[in-house]
Amino acid sequence: MWLFGYGSLIWRPDLEYEDCKVGYIKGHVRRFWQSSTDHRGTEEAPGRVVTLIPYDEFSERFTNDDQHSSDQDDITWGVAYKIPKSKVAETKAYLDHREKNGYETHYLDVFQSGSDIPAVQKAIVYIGSTDNSEFAGPAPLDLIAKQIYSSHGPSGANKDYLLNLAHALRVVAPTGNDQHLFELEARVKDLMLQDAGSQEAFDLILSEIIVQSKPASVSSI
Repeated sequence: MWLFGYGSLIWRPDLEYEDCKVGYIKGHVRRFWQSSTDHRGTEEAPGRVVTLIPYDEFSERFTNDDQHSSDQDDITWGVAYKIPKSKVAETKAYLDHREKNGYETHYLDVFQSGSDIPAVQKAIVYIGSTDNSEFAGPAPLDLIAKQIYSSHGPSGANKDYLLNLAHALRVVAPTGNDQHLFELEARVKDLMLQDAGSQEAFDLILSEIIVQSKPASVSSI
């Protein structure tokens, strides 16, 4: 079984795997449009995490509400993990619980740079569709950034999720185009700097947030 991660699974897989490949899926857009009441927020104060929007639906419904729609392609970078046969049932049960807040399983091919032939066929991808109960949808980036900055849940601060995702994506896919993610990162960092009071204090806080590790034995792009 292959699993494709495009959110926290990139930087915090927390599962046993025997191989992994950096790559991308086609036909989808990554956005912080999914509410999180189970990991990075609460029922009273939801956080926001990423989901995938089919590119055709994004183009038809959301371009007027999205600041980065004009330069948005249909490629989403992430990491695919090969799960050992002996761990498939256990891992699937774990993931179904981890991604229970509005996500469903889909099967998509994973590609790598320089080839039109899938590096992985029919990898499992957890997606919160636009009709799931936790879909928050688009909002001005300043409002999303403030929501992420202020939200906390059982898995920790929402800003930690955002900052680690942006950091990890730069490490594993430096050519990836995700201006929505990086603009939110910049705005949340501005809020952090304001509250920190100095660049030195901000740098210390950031160093304590970022997870420096990355998946071992990642096949290069």
